[in-house]
Amino acid sequence: MSALSGLKVADFSWVGAGPRATKDLADNGATVIKIESRRRLDLGRRSPPFAGDPADVDGSAFFAQTNTSKKSVSINLSDPRGIEVARSLVAWADVVVENFGPGFMERIGLGFDMLREIKPDIILASVSVAGKTGPMAGFRGYGNSAAAHSGHAWLTGTSDAPPHMPPLAYGDVVAPMFLTVAILAALEHRARTGEGQHVDVSQIEPMVHVIADLYAGDAAAKTGNEDASCLLHGVFPTREDDGWIAIVVETGAQAEALMSTLNIPSLDTDTIAAATSGHDKFALFDLLGRAGVPAGPVLDGRDISENPELRKAGHFVELDHPVLGRSDMPAPPYRLHGTPGVITPAPLLGQHNREVFVDLLGLEPAEIDALIEQGSLA
Repeated sequence: MSALSGLKVADFSWVGAGPRATKDLADNGATVIKIESRRRLDLGRRSPPFAGDPADVDGSAFFAQTNTSKKSVSINLSDPRGIEVARSLVAWADVVVENFGPGFMERIGLGFDMLREIKPDIILASVSVAGKTGPMAGFRGYGNSAAAHSGHAWLTGTSDAPPHMPPLAYGDVVAPMFLTVAILAALEHRARTGEGQHVDVSQIEPMVHVIADLYAGDAAAKTGNEDASCLLHGVFPTREDDGWIAIVVETGAQAEALMSTLNIPSLDTDTIAAATSGHDKFALFDLLGRAGVPAGPVLDGRDISENPELRKAGHFVELDHPVLGRSDMPAPPYRLHGTPGVITPAPLLGQHNREVFVDLLGLEPAEIDALIEQGSLA
């Protein structure tokens, strides 16, 4: 049995920040029902890369990786009859997760006070760029907005360059980890007291949290690959086309070991680069490691997907997806040996309508068929 078997989650979230947290729950055994709609398609289903036709709503590899182990139902949340079915899911659930814009859940009658009328001990977990309370409550933006507000853009790049945005919506990756922890804490609190609660996680605060030490004394500045606390800290070319290796030297002993291994007279960076450029990055990594020099090959996408260490550790799980085919999906980056998770493919849009609405919630098949036909469950 997986660690979270028996936990029931109604997942109203979309794109990245919410779905990444509910993926954590689903991969560890929770029953996560993802509420979607063809009328307002999850932007994750429109995010590349695609397997085949980009117009295929089930062909996004981004969506498939972010929504493993979940079930999908289609509900038109602009239709009162669809909202009534959504309320039935709330009554079933332990946790409701959402990352809509400010006020949306309240407008459709599913704000926290309304949810408590349906189920008094419900846990509502919300994630947004700036949170639901405080002076920035209501701010609309995306993960890269959080990168600007949190200081990440200021610290990224070289000292002579302007602020540089991270290459992805980093807030959509960092915030879900905190949301998952907060949900588990709320579940523990409910187990002790019987009380539900509203969990409110912003993207800005977790992103500040992970670099807060850099702002101690208000002295943070862009340093590129350099580190003033090290004798050497940077990346150097290797024999491959666009191949690189990262090398760090903190002590005199490490400096002597690096110079001896590369047969060079000093830590001059041009000299080091000339020496490393004749080596394969993986072979040099092994060579420097044996000499006691901290180093690491710089991996590109192909290197990572084919990385033998990650594969041996079980980080990638091969799943058979109806559209993507046999595909590697990332498993949780930790191991629970007594209660391992079971990873299954991401759902097709609306794949589990009958299973959820009829078999799980006990609604009448004829009623569900009529609501699908009328667009209430679409």
